[in-house]
Amino acid sequence: MKKNSITPDRRLFLIAGASLTLSACGSLDKLLGPLDAPQMYALNPAAPAAAPSGNKVGWALAIQKPDAPGNLDSERIALARSGTQLDYYANAAWSDRLPDLVQTALLAGFEASGRIDAVSRDDDGLHSDYQLSTDLRDFEARYATANGVPNVAVTIIAHMSDTRSRKILANLSVNLTEPASANSVDAVVQALNTALAKAVNQIVQWALALPPPADAVPEPPRSRTP
Repeated sequence: MKKNSITPDRRLFLIAGASLTLSACGSLDKLLGPLDAPQMYALNPAAPAAAPSGNKVGWALAIQKPDAPGNLDSERIALARSGTQLDYYANAAWSDRLPDLVQTALLAGFEASGRIDAVSRDDDGLHSDYQLSTDLRDFEARYATANGVPNVAVTIIAHMSDTRSRKILANLSVNLTEPASANSVDAVVQALNTALAKAVNQIVQWALALPPPADAVPEPPRSRTP
């Protein structure tokens, strides 16, 4: 019978995984580095709080993929040091590119509100009365001190435009910070999920409060029981 053996490549992989675990409560320098055999993290914000009571809107919405600067249009999980220096956590990555994940979170937020039936991604090519476009300005952990516990920052600028005229009808700026519970990738991801859930909830409530387009088909009035 052959004895179990660990190849050099397998040994390096195990060492890398152990290093990430040991660095969870360690210094920031241990959390930084190139992307190599990354641990994948899901961006799954909690279901948003219920939108204020009201009838369903009678218009259709298309959600565009958020615009993001090159340092955020990535699968890497970003962090900022000294206010201006941007870096990424080593051996950690989102499950998809960040703009795609935020678009999915926005879509899920509108669906969870229960107040709009016709909502889709813009690239689905379905009919829409309104288009929601967003700019992703901040989405990173921020360190005040090298080895301290960071806060996370999420900034999303939302624009609602008429699909036919392409005219922007309303704007919203969402700026949120959330403390991480520890100096670790797991804690930062959890804080980013919390902040994104709050941002999505703000955007959903703001959008659903807008007046319908002039040519949108209104929802039939609810029948009253005698």
